[in-house]
Amino acid sequence: MTEPTYAGLLLEKRGHTAIVTLNNPPAHTWTDHSLSALTRLVQDLETDRDVYALVITGAGEKFFSAGADLKLFAPTATGTDKATAATMARRFGEAFETLAAFHGVSIAAINGYAMGGGLECALACDLRVAEEHAVMALPEASVGLLPCAGGTQWLAWNVGEAWAKRMVLLGERADAATAQRIGLVDEVVPRGQALERALALAEKVGQQSPSAVRACKRLIQGARHGSPQQTLVAEREAFIDLFDTADRSEGVSAFLEKRPPQWKNG
Repeated sequence: MTEPTYAGLLLEKRGHTAIVTLNNPPAHTWTDHSLSALTRLVQDLETDRDVYALVITGAGEKFFSAGADLKLFAPTATGTDKATAATMARRFGEAFETLAAFHGVSIAAINGYAMGGGLECALACDLRVAEEHAVMALPEASVGLLPCAGGTQWLAWNVGEAWAKRMVLLGERADAATAQRIGLVDEVVPRGQALERALALAEKVGQQSPSAVRACKRLIQGARHGSPQQTLVAEREAFIDLFDTADRSEGVSAFLEKRPPQWKNG
């Protein structure tokens, strides 16, 4: 059976981890086709019960992703093409919201510039590892636009309102050290080591029950929207629901029998 292909993206699987490499040289800008491909790719991974983690990075050493190609939004002889803008905004939203909802743990290995939609892609992931030369920004307002793929929301959730305003309203860039200090990235590693570190983190995911990880991720993300009272009730209900899974039975048995668990992801 022929493996599916995804425009502008490369997919590799190592054990329980899927590695997605952004591959639209030179700056790995997003297109209508690559955004649709990312949506489809993540949806395909959702059906693969052997995939517990997803690592996303950029090909080469300079760019994670420079975001959208601004040529798409250039004025035309008949004026601004709002139809193209609407299509791209919808594609960005679909792609990154699908990525954010991925059932396992997603990790961005930021190996260079992550600008605009590139940073928003990383923000849609659960964790972010940046190489020491990486630079991150949401510069859309400097060209009369705004981050429309979760940037204003996910950035504020991660770094707080003040730094979100500095980056979005003032156009400030964050180098890797600053990004770690403000909580935009979780770790900073030397040049060329982001993917290796991200894979090491992904390996830890395989030690956890996939069923429990899936439930915990929903609860953690749900805290962004609901009140603690609502989420605490959902937490208790999810705990009880795990008693219907094979993973719960296997996890407890493995602990008591002093052996590594063999997860069934169900």
